[in-house]
Amino acid sequence: MKKNENSILEFIARGQGSDGAGRARGAGLRVGIGDDAALWRPRAGYEAILTCDWFLEGNHFLADLHPPRSAGWKCLARAVSDVAAMGGEARCFLLSLALPESRTEKWLASFLEGLGDASGALDCPMAGGDTTRREQVLINVTVIGECHHGRAILRSGARPGDAIFVTGRLGEAEYGLRLLHSGDKRLTMREPRLQKHLYPVPRLEVGAFLARRRLATAMMDLSDGLSSDLPRLCAASGVGARIELDRIPCVRIAKQDSSGKFDALQMALDGGDDYELLFTVAKKNVALVPKAIGPVAITQIGEITAREEVALTDENGLSRPLKNKGWDPFR
Repeated sequence: MKKNENSILEFIARGQGSDGAGRARGAGLRVGIGDDAALWRPRAGYEAILTCDWFLEGNHFLADLHPPRSAGWKCLARAVSDVAAMGGEARCFLLSLALPESRTEKWLASFLEGLGDASGALDCPMAGGDTTRREQVLINVTVIGECHHGRAILRSGARPGDAIFVTGRLGEAEYGLRLLHSGDKRLTMREPRLQKHLYPVPRLEVGAFLARRRLATAMMDLSDGLSSDLPRLCAASGVGARIELDRIPCVRIAKQDSSGKFDALQMALDGGDDYELLFTVAKKNVALVPKAIGPVAITQIGEITAREEVALTDENGLSRPLKNKGWDPFR
């Protein structure tokens, strides 16, 4: 491939299902890749959800450690997770990509395969974007989503007495990250323990179910860890929370890793990158929340309180404050 901006743009467009003349698949796009900007039309009775997300070499992934296919999948999946957290549908996305020359061939091709896989699985086509050159890989994804007018689930609706739920198992992505950094030569990129870290799946189906049934009073995705994200939801709602430690669905540590170097509860509380949903439900509606939606388990872990503090309660009824030890890029 000739290394200039036009050739790279054409390569990206072909890899994402566009013919370069603005014809991209569905999603309300009138004009996609190939013009100065995209034209997008929301459906009648819907409102737009807008979100963007950085995915940076050295901060969020290591180009020499993480497979480029994973980087392509994950940069879109993590942005779409914000749409899931509001009960919406992902409709299309914009990609801003900065690359060193050394990443414009095999690395870029594999990255685009992963991005295309995510785009297809999440039904979220590329509408456009920008490229430039830089010594490290910088990726920014902007996602346009939709939800029925007035149905978006915000962080600010939790009330005292609401039950607190999470989807899936917490700490699985952190577990995978630590394994990847362990240098274990027996690990392959197909290792099941790595998949939540490498290829997270945003919980669109769960979010849409909760919005459709109007069950969730507040919701957000768990991108930085329960100990960081739960206080954010509480602050937005002006409430506190009490979490029962023995109810938290923690990552399962494999037998070969059970030497004590992995603390499942600590990873469940503080590990980021799970992209599960954290949501609250009014007490009168708790019985309407299923134990699972599709393959995704749903677990009640605590209750919203009037007192503006977040506490952990053990099996003996003893409480302690939840310390914020999740992911923070400035920490």
